[in-house]
Amino acid sequence: MADSCGWFPALALGVSFLKCLFINAYHSTDFEVHRNWLAVTHSLPVSRWYHENSSEWTLDYPPLFAWFEFSLSQLAQGFDRDMLLLEKLNHCSPPTVLFMRLSVIFTDVFFIYATRECCRCVGGQKGDVLNRPSFILAVLLLWNFGLLIVDHLHFQYNGFLFGFLLLSVAKHLQAQHLLGALLFSILLNLKHIYLYVAPAYGVYLLRSYCFTQEHTDGSLRWRSFSPLRLLALGSIVLSVCALSFGPFVAMGQLPQVMSRLFPFKRGLCHAYWAPNIWALYNVLDKSLAVIGVHLNLLEEAELPVASMTGGLVQEFQHAVLPSVSPPVTLVCTLLSILPALCSIWWRPSGARGFLRCLLLCALGSFLFGWHVHEKAVLLAILPLSILAVESREDAGTFLLLSITGHYSLFPLLFTPAELPIKVGLMLMFTLYSVVALRKLFSGHRALLRPLEVAYLLGLVVLAVGCELVFPLSPWQHKLPFLPLLATSVYCSFGVCYSFLRLYASLLWQPEKQKQL
Repeated sequence: MADSCGWFPALALGVSFLKCLFINAYHSTDFEVHRNWLAVTHSLPVSRWYHENSSEWTLDYPPLFAWFEFSLSQLAQGFDRDMLLLEKLNHCSPPTVLFMRLSVIFTDVFFIYATRECCRCVGGQKGDVLNRPSFILAVLLLWNFGLLIVDHLHFQYNGFLFGFLLLSVAKHLQAQHLLGALLFSILLNLKHIYLYVAPAYGVYLLRSYCFTQEHTDGSLRWRSFSPLRLLALGSIVLSVCALSFGPFVAMGQLPQVMSRLFPFKRGLCHAYWAPNIWALYNVLDKSLAVIGVHLNLLEEAELPVASMTGGLVQEFQHAVLPSVSPPVTLVCTLLSILPALCSIWWRPSGARGFLRCLLLCALGSFLFGWHVHEKAVLLAILPLSILAVESREDAGTFLLLSITGHYSLFPLLFTPAELPIKVGLMLMFTLYSVVALRKLFSGHRALLRPLEVAYLLGLVVLAVGCELVFPLSPWQHKLPFLPLLATSVYCSFGVCYSFLRLYASLLWQPEKQKQL
């Protein structure tokens, strides 16, 4: 991709300057979460990092991310030492805001590098620069709407973390499997949500890397197993985990660390429901409860308060349907991704097949997982961008998932000042995605079917109702969580449909996979 020397830096610098414009914009409680973690890792010895609880925003990321926060805290001293004091809860001075915002922007350099490597992995580099798959992919990743609002308005470090994921995927596409495994091992020890896609890595590397030369014995085809390759992979994973968790194991604190990483007492759903199966399950339960009371089949006084619709982060019991426990969500998740894992085991189709399986693992975990955050939909949208510039079918799936998933993030920015920002960014990214992908696959039939287009246009109606009509209606005080419920439920159908459409491309179109 030699021509990228001109246009790629321009794209990267452009989006970096755009991020700088958001420095003084709204930020969520996640800003205080990370500020507090700076104070925890800077002020306390390592032995107390996962015990400190003076703030409700306790450290609940893996140890490598704690060391990342510690590294940032060394630089933070030059901006405002007060941000590193544990007693300074909700500290938000201008120098603190400036440092925190710049820390996200500068660590995004790793995401920019990973994007460049992903662009090297796609074909079709001839012709007009603006219509090349590499250029379109760079825009879809660098200017991704979800990352812009989640990291640079709402506030998080997802770009830095997604850099590891995308670079790992790129290295597998480049057949550098050990380096890809190392990058993913580091990522898991930075943020454990990436366990969602760990099964895809495990099965793919075992099947396509540890089993080597293919032999033919009559009609039987089989591969030789390489213990040395398995040992190499195991050594990488264990070394990274030992470096990350070793000190806490030595101090006898592993159970305490794990209790922070997996807090199952937070309940089935987050305060704002992710658009997944459990959002639909909760609404069905609520609907059955209302019908039951109306028909005098249930006593309203006996129903659980709010019945999963009160917007609180805690455990609730369903009113009519069976309540869901963590083991149930685990079983549902495993069942949802099992066909994808079996497919790349029994029908290996190279790194593109692995990437498709990774996407299905991400979406399966998002749809059926316990206490899923709405932001986790980006774990599928970003990698899908790679396939979207190589396949017409995947381009259609990308448009469905990205538009639906990105709109589901709207409630994260609820202040009036940010309304034109999120609407403007969403429209620009969506229009570019549609126009660029349609032009890229101009010789084929439409990317989206009529019913799919109708569904996406329904998001416009939903947005007008939730963002403009509802705030002026008398329901605003009586049913304050109604827009969140409507957004979750409507977007759930789009995400579920995208999951099924992606599965169809994996299981029923193997000949297309071989061409990628």
